[in-house]
Amino acid sequence: MKVLPGILLAATAAQAHYTFPRLVVNGVPEEREWSVTRMTKNHQSKQGIENPSSGDIRCYSSQTAPNVATVPAGSTIHYLSTQQINHPGPTQYYLAKVPAGQSARTWDGSGAVWFKIATSMPEYDQNRQLVWPGHNTYQTINTTIPTNTPSGEYLLRVEQIALHMASQPNRAQFYISCSQIQITNGGNGTPGPLVAFPGAYRSNDPGILVNLYSGMQPSQYQPPGPAVWRG
Repeated sequence: MKVLPGILLAATAAQAHYTFPRLVVNGVPEEREWSVTRMTKNHQSKQGIENPSSGDIRCYSSQTAPNVATVPAGSTIHYLSTQQINHPGPTQYYLAKVPAGQSARTWDGSGAVWFKIATSMPEYDQNRQLVWPGHNTYQTINTTIPTNTPSGEYLLRVEQIALHMASQPNRAQFYISCSQIQITNGGNGTPGPLVAFPGAYRSNDPGILVNLYSGMQPSQYQPPGPAVWRG
């Protein structure tokens, strides 16, 4: 009995989904999964979001987390993944400051409040295919909380955008988590530009609707969203 290639491809795709349930701060992971990171609606299916206009694009969240992590400004952070991150595409990090009088444990992150603190760019592999840092690993890339970030409570958002099928509209896949954090020992910077989720991305943005197999040079890739604020 022959197994059809399409069936094999579907099985491989199903196994390739992932979530990011644990934040790691300066090498120390949160105590347990979904302790400071909000449990996403896809925590069982692990399916990515394909419509960047969906309300789920913000935090893919079905419930808030019980705790808030203390993260000194200047800390190195990343997330642990439930499966190997084996789809090509960028990893990006955003922060949103919790408004005065509200709590990271309950705030929904609505409005133009998010600023980008990191993104990753591709390079060629040995076959001259585009790959991104962190490809085929079990954790997202490291980044640093800018030292000039003002102290206070924030939502921290990570996304890895899988682009293996992104040559068709609404076929890029967004894998997202949001964590509740308290930034300490911060500075007096003015983060920006500020964007809203949904709203920051469109289906036809060049970093979302893109054919990775068209001969694109690594430097030609345009990550979606605002410029990175480095403090």
